[in-house]
Amino acid sequence: MLFVLATLKPEWLGGRGDGRAMLPLPTLTSAPAPAPAASGALPGPGTGYGLAARRAAPAVVSIVASKQVAQNPHANDPAFRFFFGDRGPQAQAPTQTGLGSGVIVSPEGYLLTNHHVVAGADEIEVRLTDGRQSVARVIGTDPETDLAVLKIDLSGLPVVSFGDVRALQVGDIVLAIGNPFNVGQTVTAGIVSALGRTRLGLSTYENFIQTDAAINPGNSGGALVDTQGHLVGINTAIFSRTGGSLGIGFAIPVDTARQVLEALVRDGEVARGWLGVEQRDLTAEFVESFKLPVTQGALITGVLQGGPASAGGLKPGDVVLRIGDTPVANTTDLLSAVAALKPKSTAAIQVQRGAQTLTVSVTVGQRPKPEQR
Repeated sequence: MLFVLATLKPEWLGGRGDGRAMLPLPTLTSAPAPAPAASGALPGPGTGYGLAARRAAPAVVSIVASKQVAQNPHANDPAFRFFFGDRGPQAQAPTQTGLGSGVIVSPEGYLLTNHHVVAGADEIEVRLTDGRQSVARVIGTDPETDLAVLKIDLSGLPVVSFGDVRALQVGDIVLAIGNPFNVGQTVTAGIVSALGRTRLGLSTYENFIQTDAAINPGNSGGALVDTQGHLVGINTAIFSRTGGSLGIGFAIPVDTARQVLEALVRDGEVARGWLGVEQRDLTAEFVESFKLPVTQGALITGVLQGGPASAGGLKPGDVVLRIGDTPVANTTDLLSAVAALKPKSTAAIQVQRGAQTLTVSVTVGQRPKPEQR
């Protein structure tokens, strides 16, 4: 009964939250817990990968993002037209078109895709597998995770269900669904090659699923699903020397995507904690030079004057060991732990300052929006 009500009459199940919501929260579907499989069982006809593809593929869409290219200010100059051709005084600026993919995650028409797919676009067109097309509007973007939320106004939309990324293991079979090279929707299969990939330089907050399922240009923003067709990641990048797939692709975990989706729909932005420090990994040379009793942590190399860390007493040379109950072994841990803090909350930060271990109390700030690049 709850499922029927949530699908057909979601407004009967409650209000709009705390009143701060810019838009109604999307109706999201989570996957049921999978039944235990028989040892050594292999997928049979009509099940396995075909079942997963039939469940997830209708909710994966193609995205065409277009923008007008700035016209040369000298285009109407007679001398310019003499050397570069006469395009006429009313010539229109050329249009750039980018291709990508997206995933419908709620019956209200909310889609997840990559920020880089829609960044700077003047118009975004979404094409469904059933032949329908719709112009999408941007609800919000989060460049620091490379995610964006779009919305289309169509009825009877197919929706993907969210999987449990915590149950995902290296070696599990996954499918990548998208529109590579604009050839049409394509499903490729592979395994999870690694989990928790960081330091790739793709975004500020990295925790990627690595897969060898073929991902190519145009797959960005598409779905990475398990063998039950449940969404476990948003395909975002490939490692390639040629522009084609070399069997190293990266996807944003679905739990991160869901958090960003809910924040953008509710608040229009993703609010993250911020300390105002520069950091780097603790090296063996630094430990030996300053004779520190610790070997892991994030070294503070700079503190913004007047920032939260400065006001709380953090200093360059401090090694952050723990934020609240979260241990910090490197800069990736520090970024994630600070981002999870609520702005204006108070955090207890344990640091190593020379031979002394101490705890400082810092009032957390809100991370400034990244500069457009």
